[in-house]
Amino acid sequence: MKIGFIGLGNVGGKLAGSLLRNGHDVMVRDLDRTLAQPFLDQGASWADSPKAMAVACEAVITCLPSPAASAAVMEDSDGLLQGLSDGKIWMEMSTTDEAEVKRLGALVEKVGASAVDCPVSGGCHRADTGNISIFAGCERETFDRITPVLKSLGRRLLHTGPLGSASVLKVITNYLATANLLSCCEALVTAKAAGMDLNTTYEAIKISSGTSFVHETESQVILNGSRDISFTMDLVSKDIGLFQAVADRANVPLEISPLLIKIFKDGEARYGSREWSPNIIRRLEDATGLSILAPGFPAEMKDDEPEEPGYEVVPTGSA
Repeated sequence: MKIGFIGLGNVGGKLAGSLLRNGHDVMVRDLDRTLAQPFLDQGASWADSPKAMAVACEAVITCLPSPAASAAVMEDSDGLLQGLSDGKIWMEMSTTDEAEVKRLGALVEKVGASAVDCPVSGGCHRADTGNISIFAGCERETFDRITPVLKSLGRRLLHTGPLGSASVLKVITNYLATANLLSCCEALVTAKAAGMDLNTTYEAIKISSGTSFVHETESQVILNGSRDISFTMDLVSKDIGLFQAVADRANVPLEISPLLIKIFKDGEARYGSREWSPNIIRRLEDATGLSILAPGFPAEMKDDEPEEPGYEVVPTGSA
């Protein structure tokens, strides 16, 4: 299967690298052609337009920063919809809006192609090694067709149901990660203010009921001082805003979510939209005059698990 890949940013570039590393025939495109050069050097081909990519490839993956960017790639005059046809597959790996991916999916199906929303979760360091988790919302037949591709991209694959279901679950998990990040920030600052050693604090949380994936990754780059998790404040705001939109459509009166949105919008105003998201702790550092740093932690996360073929996760209670 010849696979097209549009969007070679922090996550997309690593996913495209996994496809090449695992021997797939890959065509790439990004608005910034310099991002594509390393992939071209490794044997990927270049698409002059999304339409040209859709004509040349059996499946096309988009991994873009916003629903608006995905819509432009799909619907422009030389967009993917102009080149998709019977039997082809559009795989949306961006974190996007459920309603928008369904809208675009309906247009894809009108030209005879199939649509999948298949966002990833687990951090850039796991995307880099093919050990990230992937949700996939689509018809079961389509999921079975793309499973070999997904197994090259990620470790744990979950078929979530119809188109749009993966996007709902992705923004739910990102909302939880954001809530956890802010609670870790409060915990670390409070520990420092109470006179605790931060190295000991990190280990105490890690071996306790308070630990989490976020603590074991983002707390490390916070304590290092780099705050570099390859994810920015504006992307957090986008994702938790999408989660809030899901809740609003379902008439769920959330209380924590609006506060998270307010905190991150304040962080963007103070430090810039492109500031690394873990640096949201600066709000508390500034308020207390404390510096939340400790020796021995890495500047960025690396995945030390060996790359293994992906497998499907079967939900608990399912036959």
